[in-house]
Amino acid sequence: MKYKRLVAIPLLMAAAFGLGRWWDRHDSTGAATGPRILYYHDPMHPSYRSDKPGIAPDCGMELVPVYAEGSAPAENKPAGLAPGAVKISPERQQLIGVRLAAVERAPGTDTLRATGRVVPDEARVYRMNAKVDGWVRKVYPETTGSFVKKGQPLLSVSSREFQNAQVGFLFAINQLAHFDKGTEPDAGVKLAAREARAVLTGMGMTEEEIDRVADTKLILQNISLVAPITGFIATRAVYFDQRFDKGADFYTIVDLSHVWILADVYEQEARYLTPGATARISLPHDPGTAFQARVAATLPQVDPVSRTLKVRLEVDNPHFDLKPDMYVDVRFAMHTPPAIMVPADAIIDSGLARTVFVDRGEGYFEPREVETGARFGDRVAIVRGLAEGERIVVSGTFLIDSESRLKTAAASGERPRAVTDPVCGMTIAGGVSQHHAEHAGRTFQFCSEKCLRQFQSNPAHYAGPPTGSGPAGTPGSE
Repeated sequence: MKYKRLVAIPLLMAAAFGLGRWWDRHDSTGAATGPRILYYHDPMHPSYRSDKPGIAPDCGMELVPVYAEGSAPAENKPAGLAPGAVKISPERQQLIGVRLAAVERAPGTDTLRATGRVVPDEARVYRMNAKVDGWVRKVYPETTGSFVKKGQPLLSVSSREFQNAQVGFLFAINQLAHFDKGTEPDAGVKLAAREARAVLTGMGMTEEEIDRVADTKLILQNISLVAPITGFIATRAVYFDQRFDKGADFYTIVDLSHVWILADVYEQEARYLTPGATARISLPHDPGTAFQARVAATLPQVDPVSRTLKVRLEVDNPHFDLKPDMYVDVRFAMHTPPAIMVPADAIIDSGLARTVFVDRGEGYFEPREVETGARFGDRVAIVRGLAEGERIVVSGTFLIDSESRLKTAAASGERPRAVTDPVCGMTIAGGVSQHHAEHAGRTFQFCSEKCLRQFQSNPAHYAGPPTGSGPAGTPGSE
């Protein structure tokens, strides 16, 4: 019995030791295979850390976990991802407003929308001015903006030159009357009578008043000056009992039954708008009212600010719905070669390269450099870099680009460029934020919408003097 006890004790000790080794091995293997999170951080501001998941207090982005070395969960990455590719969970995509669209080949017809401004037809603007020296004796009640008809009296004047011209006219017609009936006056007498009448007409006297002088043989002291065309009075510079000199302006009258529209288009778009092309004009406040216009010419001057050209259109305006300096919506029907078109917001233009983000599946987005062609409204043609059917990011590209650049800089071992929020002083890693503003030719980044609004309320206070190095307009850049 004593012998059996001596044998059982070593066996029990060996079994306990083996069980302990198995448990340690099982526990250590399980710990090694399971992901271990060290902390959570804000991808826009890596200096912010938290021991639990949540939302960053400054920019509202979801905190991203940072795993211990070798313990990150396995990822199902698509093959052949380009450098700078980033993975964004569906929850984060919804938070930052990511929207995708398929790349399509647009047909050869397109509609270009532009803003136009109504201006008078220069050939239908008439300046009514004085042909002689004299005095204003009567001014009719029509003022600036009044509609007048051709032949309507606008003012009455007196002038010694008018009186002298009437005397010459009466002398000429009296010479004609001296010839007996049946006797044909010579050509010189006829010519003198016609020239005397033409002088009165050129001075502004109406045919009715000239006939009255011929019938009554009386000199008119006051002469009525009438509207030369039907239209609206644009300017009025005449007053009662006014002394005027020859050439003085009385009225400017504009015929608005036919007007011009100047539309702003980009240089690459203007080449498709040839003279004779048609366009549809509508009023912003009344889209149902439409006019048909015709392209007359493309003006050669480029606007130095907007970098656009002026396309001049002609349109009939019988009811005067289109008024000078009114803004209208213009739609051109353009015929262009078929091409891949993407929204302009899908393209990140750094000045040196143009990039779009392609959806590779499993939440991965990779940057791809593209070559762009002509721009039509809010869409841009892609010459190289995209294939029909691929899905790209068309909204939320700014935040994806910032995270891609942060990842690229970290992978290359470079120190990410950082700028300072000029309002609160927070450092923004990567140098980009979804909150930014332009002031005095410089770009400023902000950690939150609150700081952006505070900057916009008094930009000069926060901007400070221009910096001589680093990215333009980024105070405190490193």
